[in-house]
Amino acid sequence: MTRSTVDFHFDPMCPFAYQTSVWLRDVRAQLGITVNWRFFSLEEVNRFEGKKHPWEREWSYGWSLMRIGATLRRHSMDALDTWYARVGEALHMRGEKPHDPSAARRLLDNPRVFDEAIADPTTHDEVRADHQRVIDAGGFGVPTLFFADGQTLFGPVLVDPPRGEEALKLWNVVTGMADLPHVYELQRPKAQADQELIARTLQPYLSGRDWVSVNRGEIIDFSGGTA
Repeated sequence: MTRSTVDFHFDPMCPFAYQTSVWLRDVRAQLGITVNWRFFSLEEVNRFEGKKHPWEREWSYGWSLMRIGATLRRHSMDALDTWYARVGEALHMRGEKPHDPSAARRLLDNPRVFDEAIADPTTHDEVRADHQRVIDAGGFGVPTLFFADGQTLFGPVLVDPPRGEEALKLWNVVTGMADLPHVYELQRPKAQADQELIARTLQPYLSGRDWVSVNRGEIIDFSGGTA
């Protein structure tokens, strides 16, 4: 089956989603596929009982950034595309803090977008709708991929995204799995060397984050925000 369009749900705070987005951008450059960027909130899915929902806070790390992303997406998907790459590089490659409001403003070509996004309550609704789409499909984290025929996959989870021919090889694996709707899970055990590679790759993210990681299962999700 030809798969020329994919919806990619991400939380800008997640290092694994960012690494997968790097791979997917490489695939797009080679094959000309269309990538639609969509949202998912790790703050919400990992929220503990009694803690405010991210939309109930004045500023919430990933959620508020995604409200900015939603505003940019209303202008164009390309604007969101460029912004996500910029935010991802800042946190996950350089250990900066794009989730700080002043930094979030600086990362915008037009800082007025920051005020527009935060002042508009409908940006909450837009992020929440994307998040709920993943939940309704049985999803639980990012990256989550949706294909045009309704097939949904979690992953691939990457720390060293392949490029060139290797990127296309992985694309064939992913789309091949999507063509087999009753194949539910394929996972590689993590040996000590794998754990060490992951730790090294996450160092910039660990330097930049201002929140505690929440580990629910073998894949680590990340949440944060001001209470």
